[in-house]
Amino acid sequence: MAFMSHREIKLLATELYTHSITGLQWIGSDAWITDHSLTDSEGHKILVGSLGFTSPKAKISGLEEYLKQLYPSQFPDSQFVREFWEEVFNCSLNRTVNTQKQPCSGHESLQNIESQFTDVSELRFTDNVYKSVYAVAHALDMLIKCDNDQLSFSNGSCIDPKQIKPWQVLQYLNTVNFTTKEGERVYFNKNGDTPARYELVNLQFTIRGTMEGRTIGIFDASLPERNQFVMNNIPVVWGNGLTEEVPVSVCSEMCLPGTHKVLQKGKPVCCYDCIPCPEGEISNVTSIHCAKCPPEYWSNKQDACIPKEVEFLAYDEILGLVLVLFSLLGVFLTMVTTLVFYCHRETPVVRANNSELSFLLLFSLTLCFLCSLTFIGRPTKLSCMLRHTAFGITFVLCISCVLGKTIVVLMAFRATLPGTNVMKWFGPLQQRLTVLVFTFIQVLICILWLTINPPFPFRNLLLYKDRIILECDTGTAVGFCAVLGYIGFLAISCFAIAFLARKLPDNFNEAKFITFSMLIFCAVWITFIPAYISSPGKFIVAVEIFAILASSFGLLFCIFIPKCYIILFRPEQNTKKHIMG
Repeated sequence: MAFMSHREIKLLATELYTHSITGLQWIGSDAWITDHSLTDSEGHKILVGSLGFTSPKAKISGLEEYLKQLYPSQFPDSQFVREFWEEVFNCSLNRTVNTQKQPCSGHESLQNIESQFTDVSELRFTDNVYKSVYAVAHALDMLIKCDNDQLSFSNGSCIDPKQIKPWQVLQYLNTVNFTTKEGERVYFNKNGDTPARYELVNLQFTIRGTMEGRTIGIFDASLPERNQFVMNNIPVVWGNGLTEEVPVSVCSEMCLPGTHKVLQKGKPVCCYDCIPCPEGEISNVTSIHCAKCPPEYWSNKQDACIPKEVEFLAYDEILGLVLVLFSLLGVFLTMVTTLVFYCHRETPVVRANNSELSFLLLFSLTLCFLCSLTFIGRPTKLSCMLRHTAFGITFVLCISCVLGKTIVVLMAFRATLPGTNVMKWFGPLQQRLTVLVFTFIQVLICILWLTINPPFPFRNLLLYKDRIILECDTGTAVGFCAVLGYIGFLAISCFAIAFLARKLPDNFNEAKFITFSMLIFCAVWITFIPAYISSPGKFIVAVEIFAILASSFGLLFCIFIPKCYIILFRPEQNTKKHIMG
């Protein structure tokens, strides 16, 4: 940017040209951007493509004719006119001075003379003088005529034209508002300024090889804001001599949304690298720092924070659909087994070992398969409480029935020994009470759990950065552990009793199948604990459902499939004689 006169820019251009410093985009002041003498300097070529704002080019009607009709006799005391006349016509107006030049007549004509004095093609600053004189003339006219009553002076009367003061002219000058013959409106704002009017000039080579300024744009502050700056349809020549490749004024391009500036070491502050924002951060403006999104929002890798995706085990995804199908399959097989047992309820295989407990066990297994469905879907306050309590109560009911059947097997064997009469102490009523008491204890545990600190839906923001895991918080680990611990206690007790009765002499010893079913049950839930702890997100729920289904299928297959096999495919073995051995 060169804010200097035409003389100084010539010296600078020459020096830069000497050192071969080219390709710079110059911004010039109005003092030299339209100066025709720039072509005369040695290094003027490096100024091609310069841009600058200057006063607009104007046309003053009658000025050219007036200038060409001037004579020295009209200005006898003007030293400028005398020197100008002598230089243009190469003569001498002062006849008393000894000179080799011929004397001037004073009547020479400027009509056919081309000079800067008579050239009105580049009237820029001259137009400002022209408008200034007319502005003062209008102010004096209003002052003398006393046109503006609101500017009348202290005594309320108009002033004497012979006693005009400058400050009085200034007051009227502020109210001047007129239009020149060329149609330009002249007025002053409250700060005493006229509306800014400029032309954007671009230095370009002409066909003749000279350099001249071409107007490529206009700025007029008197127009509406959106129309103040207008570019002409003239190609711009840039500092590199090209018309297409626009030079940039910064060391680095502006960073795009989603990136931030990292200053380059040892370089100016306008030199930087654009680095993508870290995950979860955005930048919608060019800045040094990225802004973090709120906890429940994630970046779109550009300029906006969008809500995080909420993830849970849903019915419409493959994993949830598979688990639902297996759950319904378990319900279906349990119902088929129940139907088979009901149709053959009078046969020895069904009646052996308390058929009432068998039907209650099948009912509890149906509930176990169905309770796994409560773990699928969007967690709510009700579903969170239901899934854990339903799971705990149905499984205790199931294990209580298995435990009752195991005790019946052991008691039945003991009753065959001489001198024993234990079956009267563990008849059908006692078996029902056993199941009821064991289940009631679990119901009490669940009631206490739900009363003190029940499970609730929880938005886990820490597990993943880009999504929210919607899961059920157990509320208190003590309640959850109490429910699982009680189920584990009953399962181990059942396994221990069944293990003791596994070798009792009987052709159909149900204790063997109960032992195997409890072995599967315990193995599933023992492996469930580390899998539950290490599984992320919605897979925790999937592991829990898998444990419920695996243990339920284990009980169904181990206890009831052998009986169904005899009922359906070995009816000859479905006799009291064969069962008793």
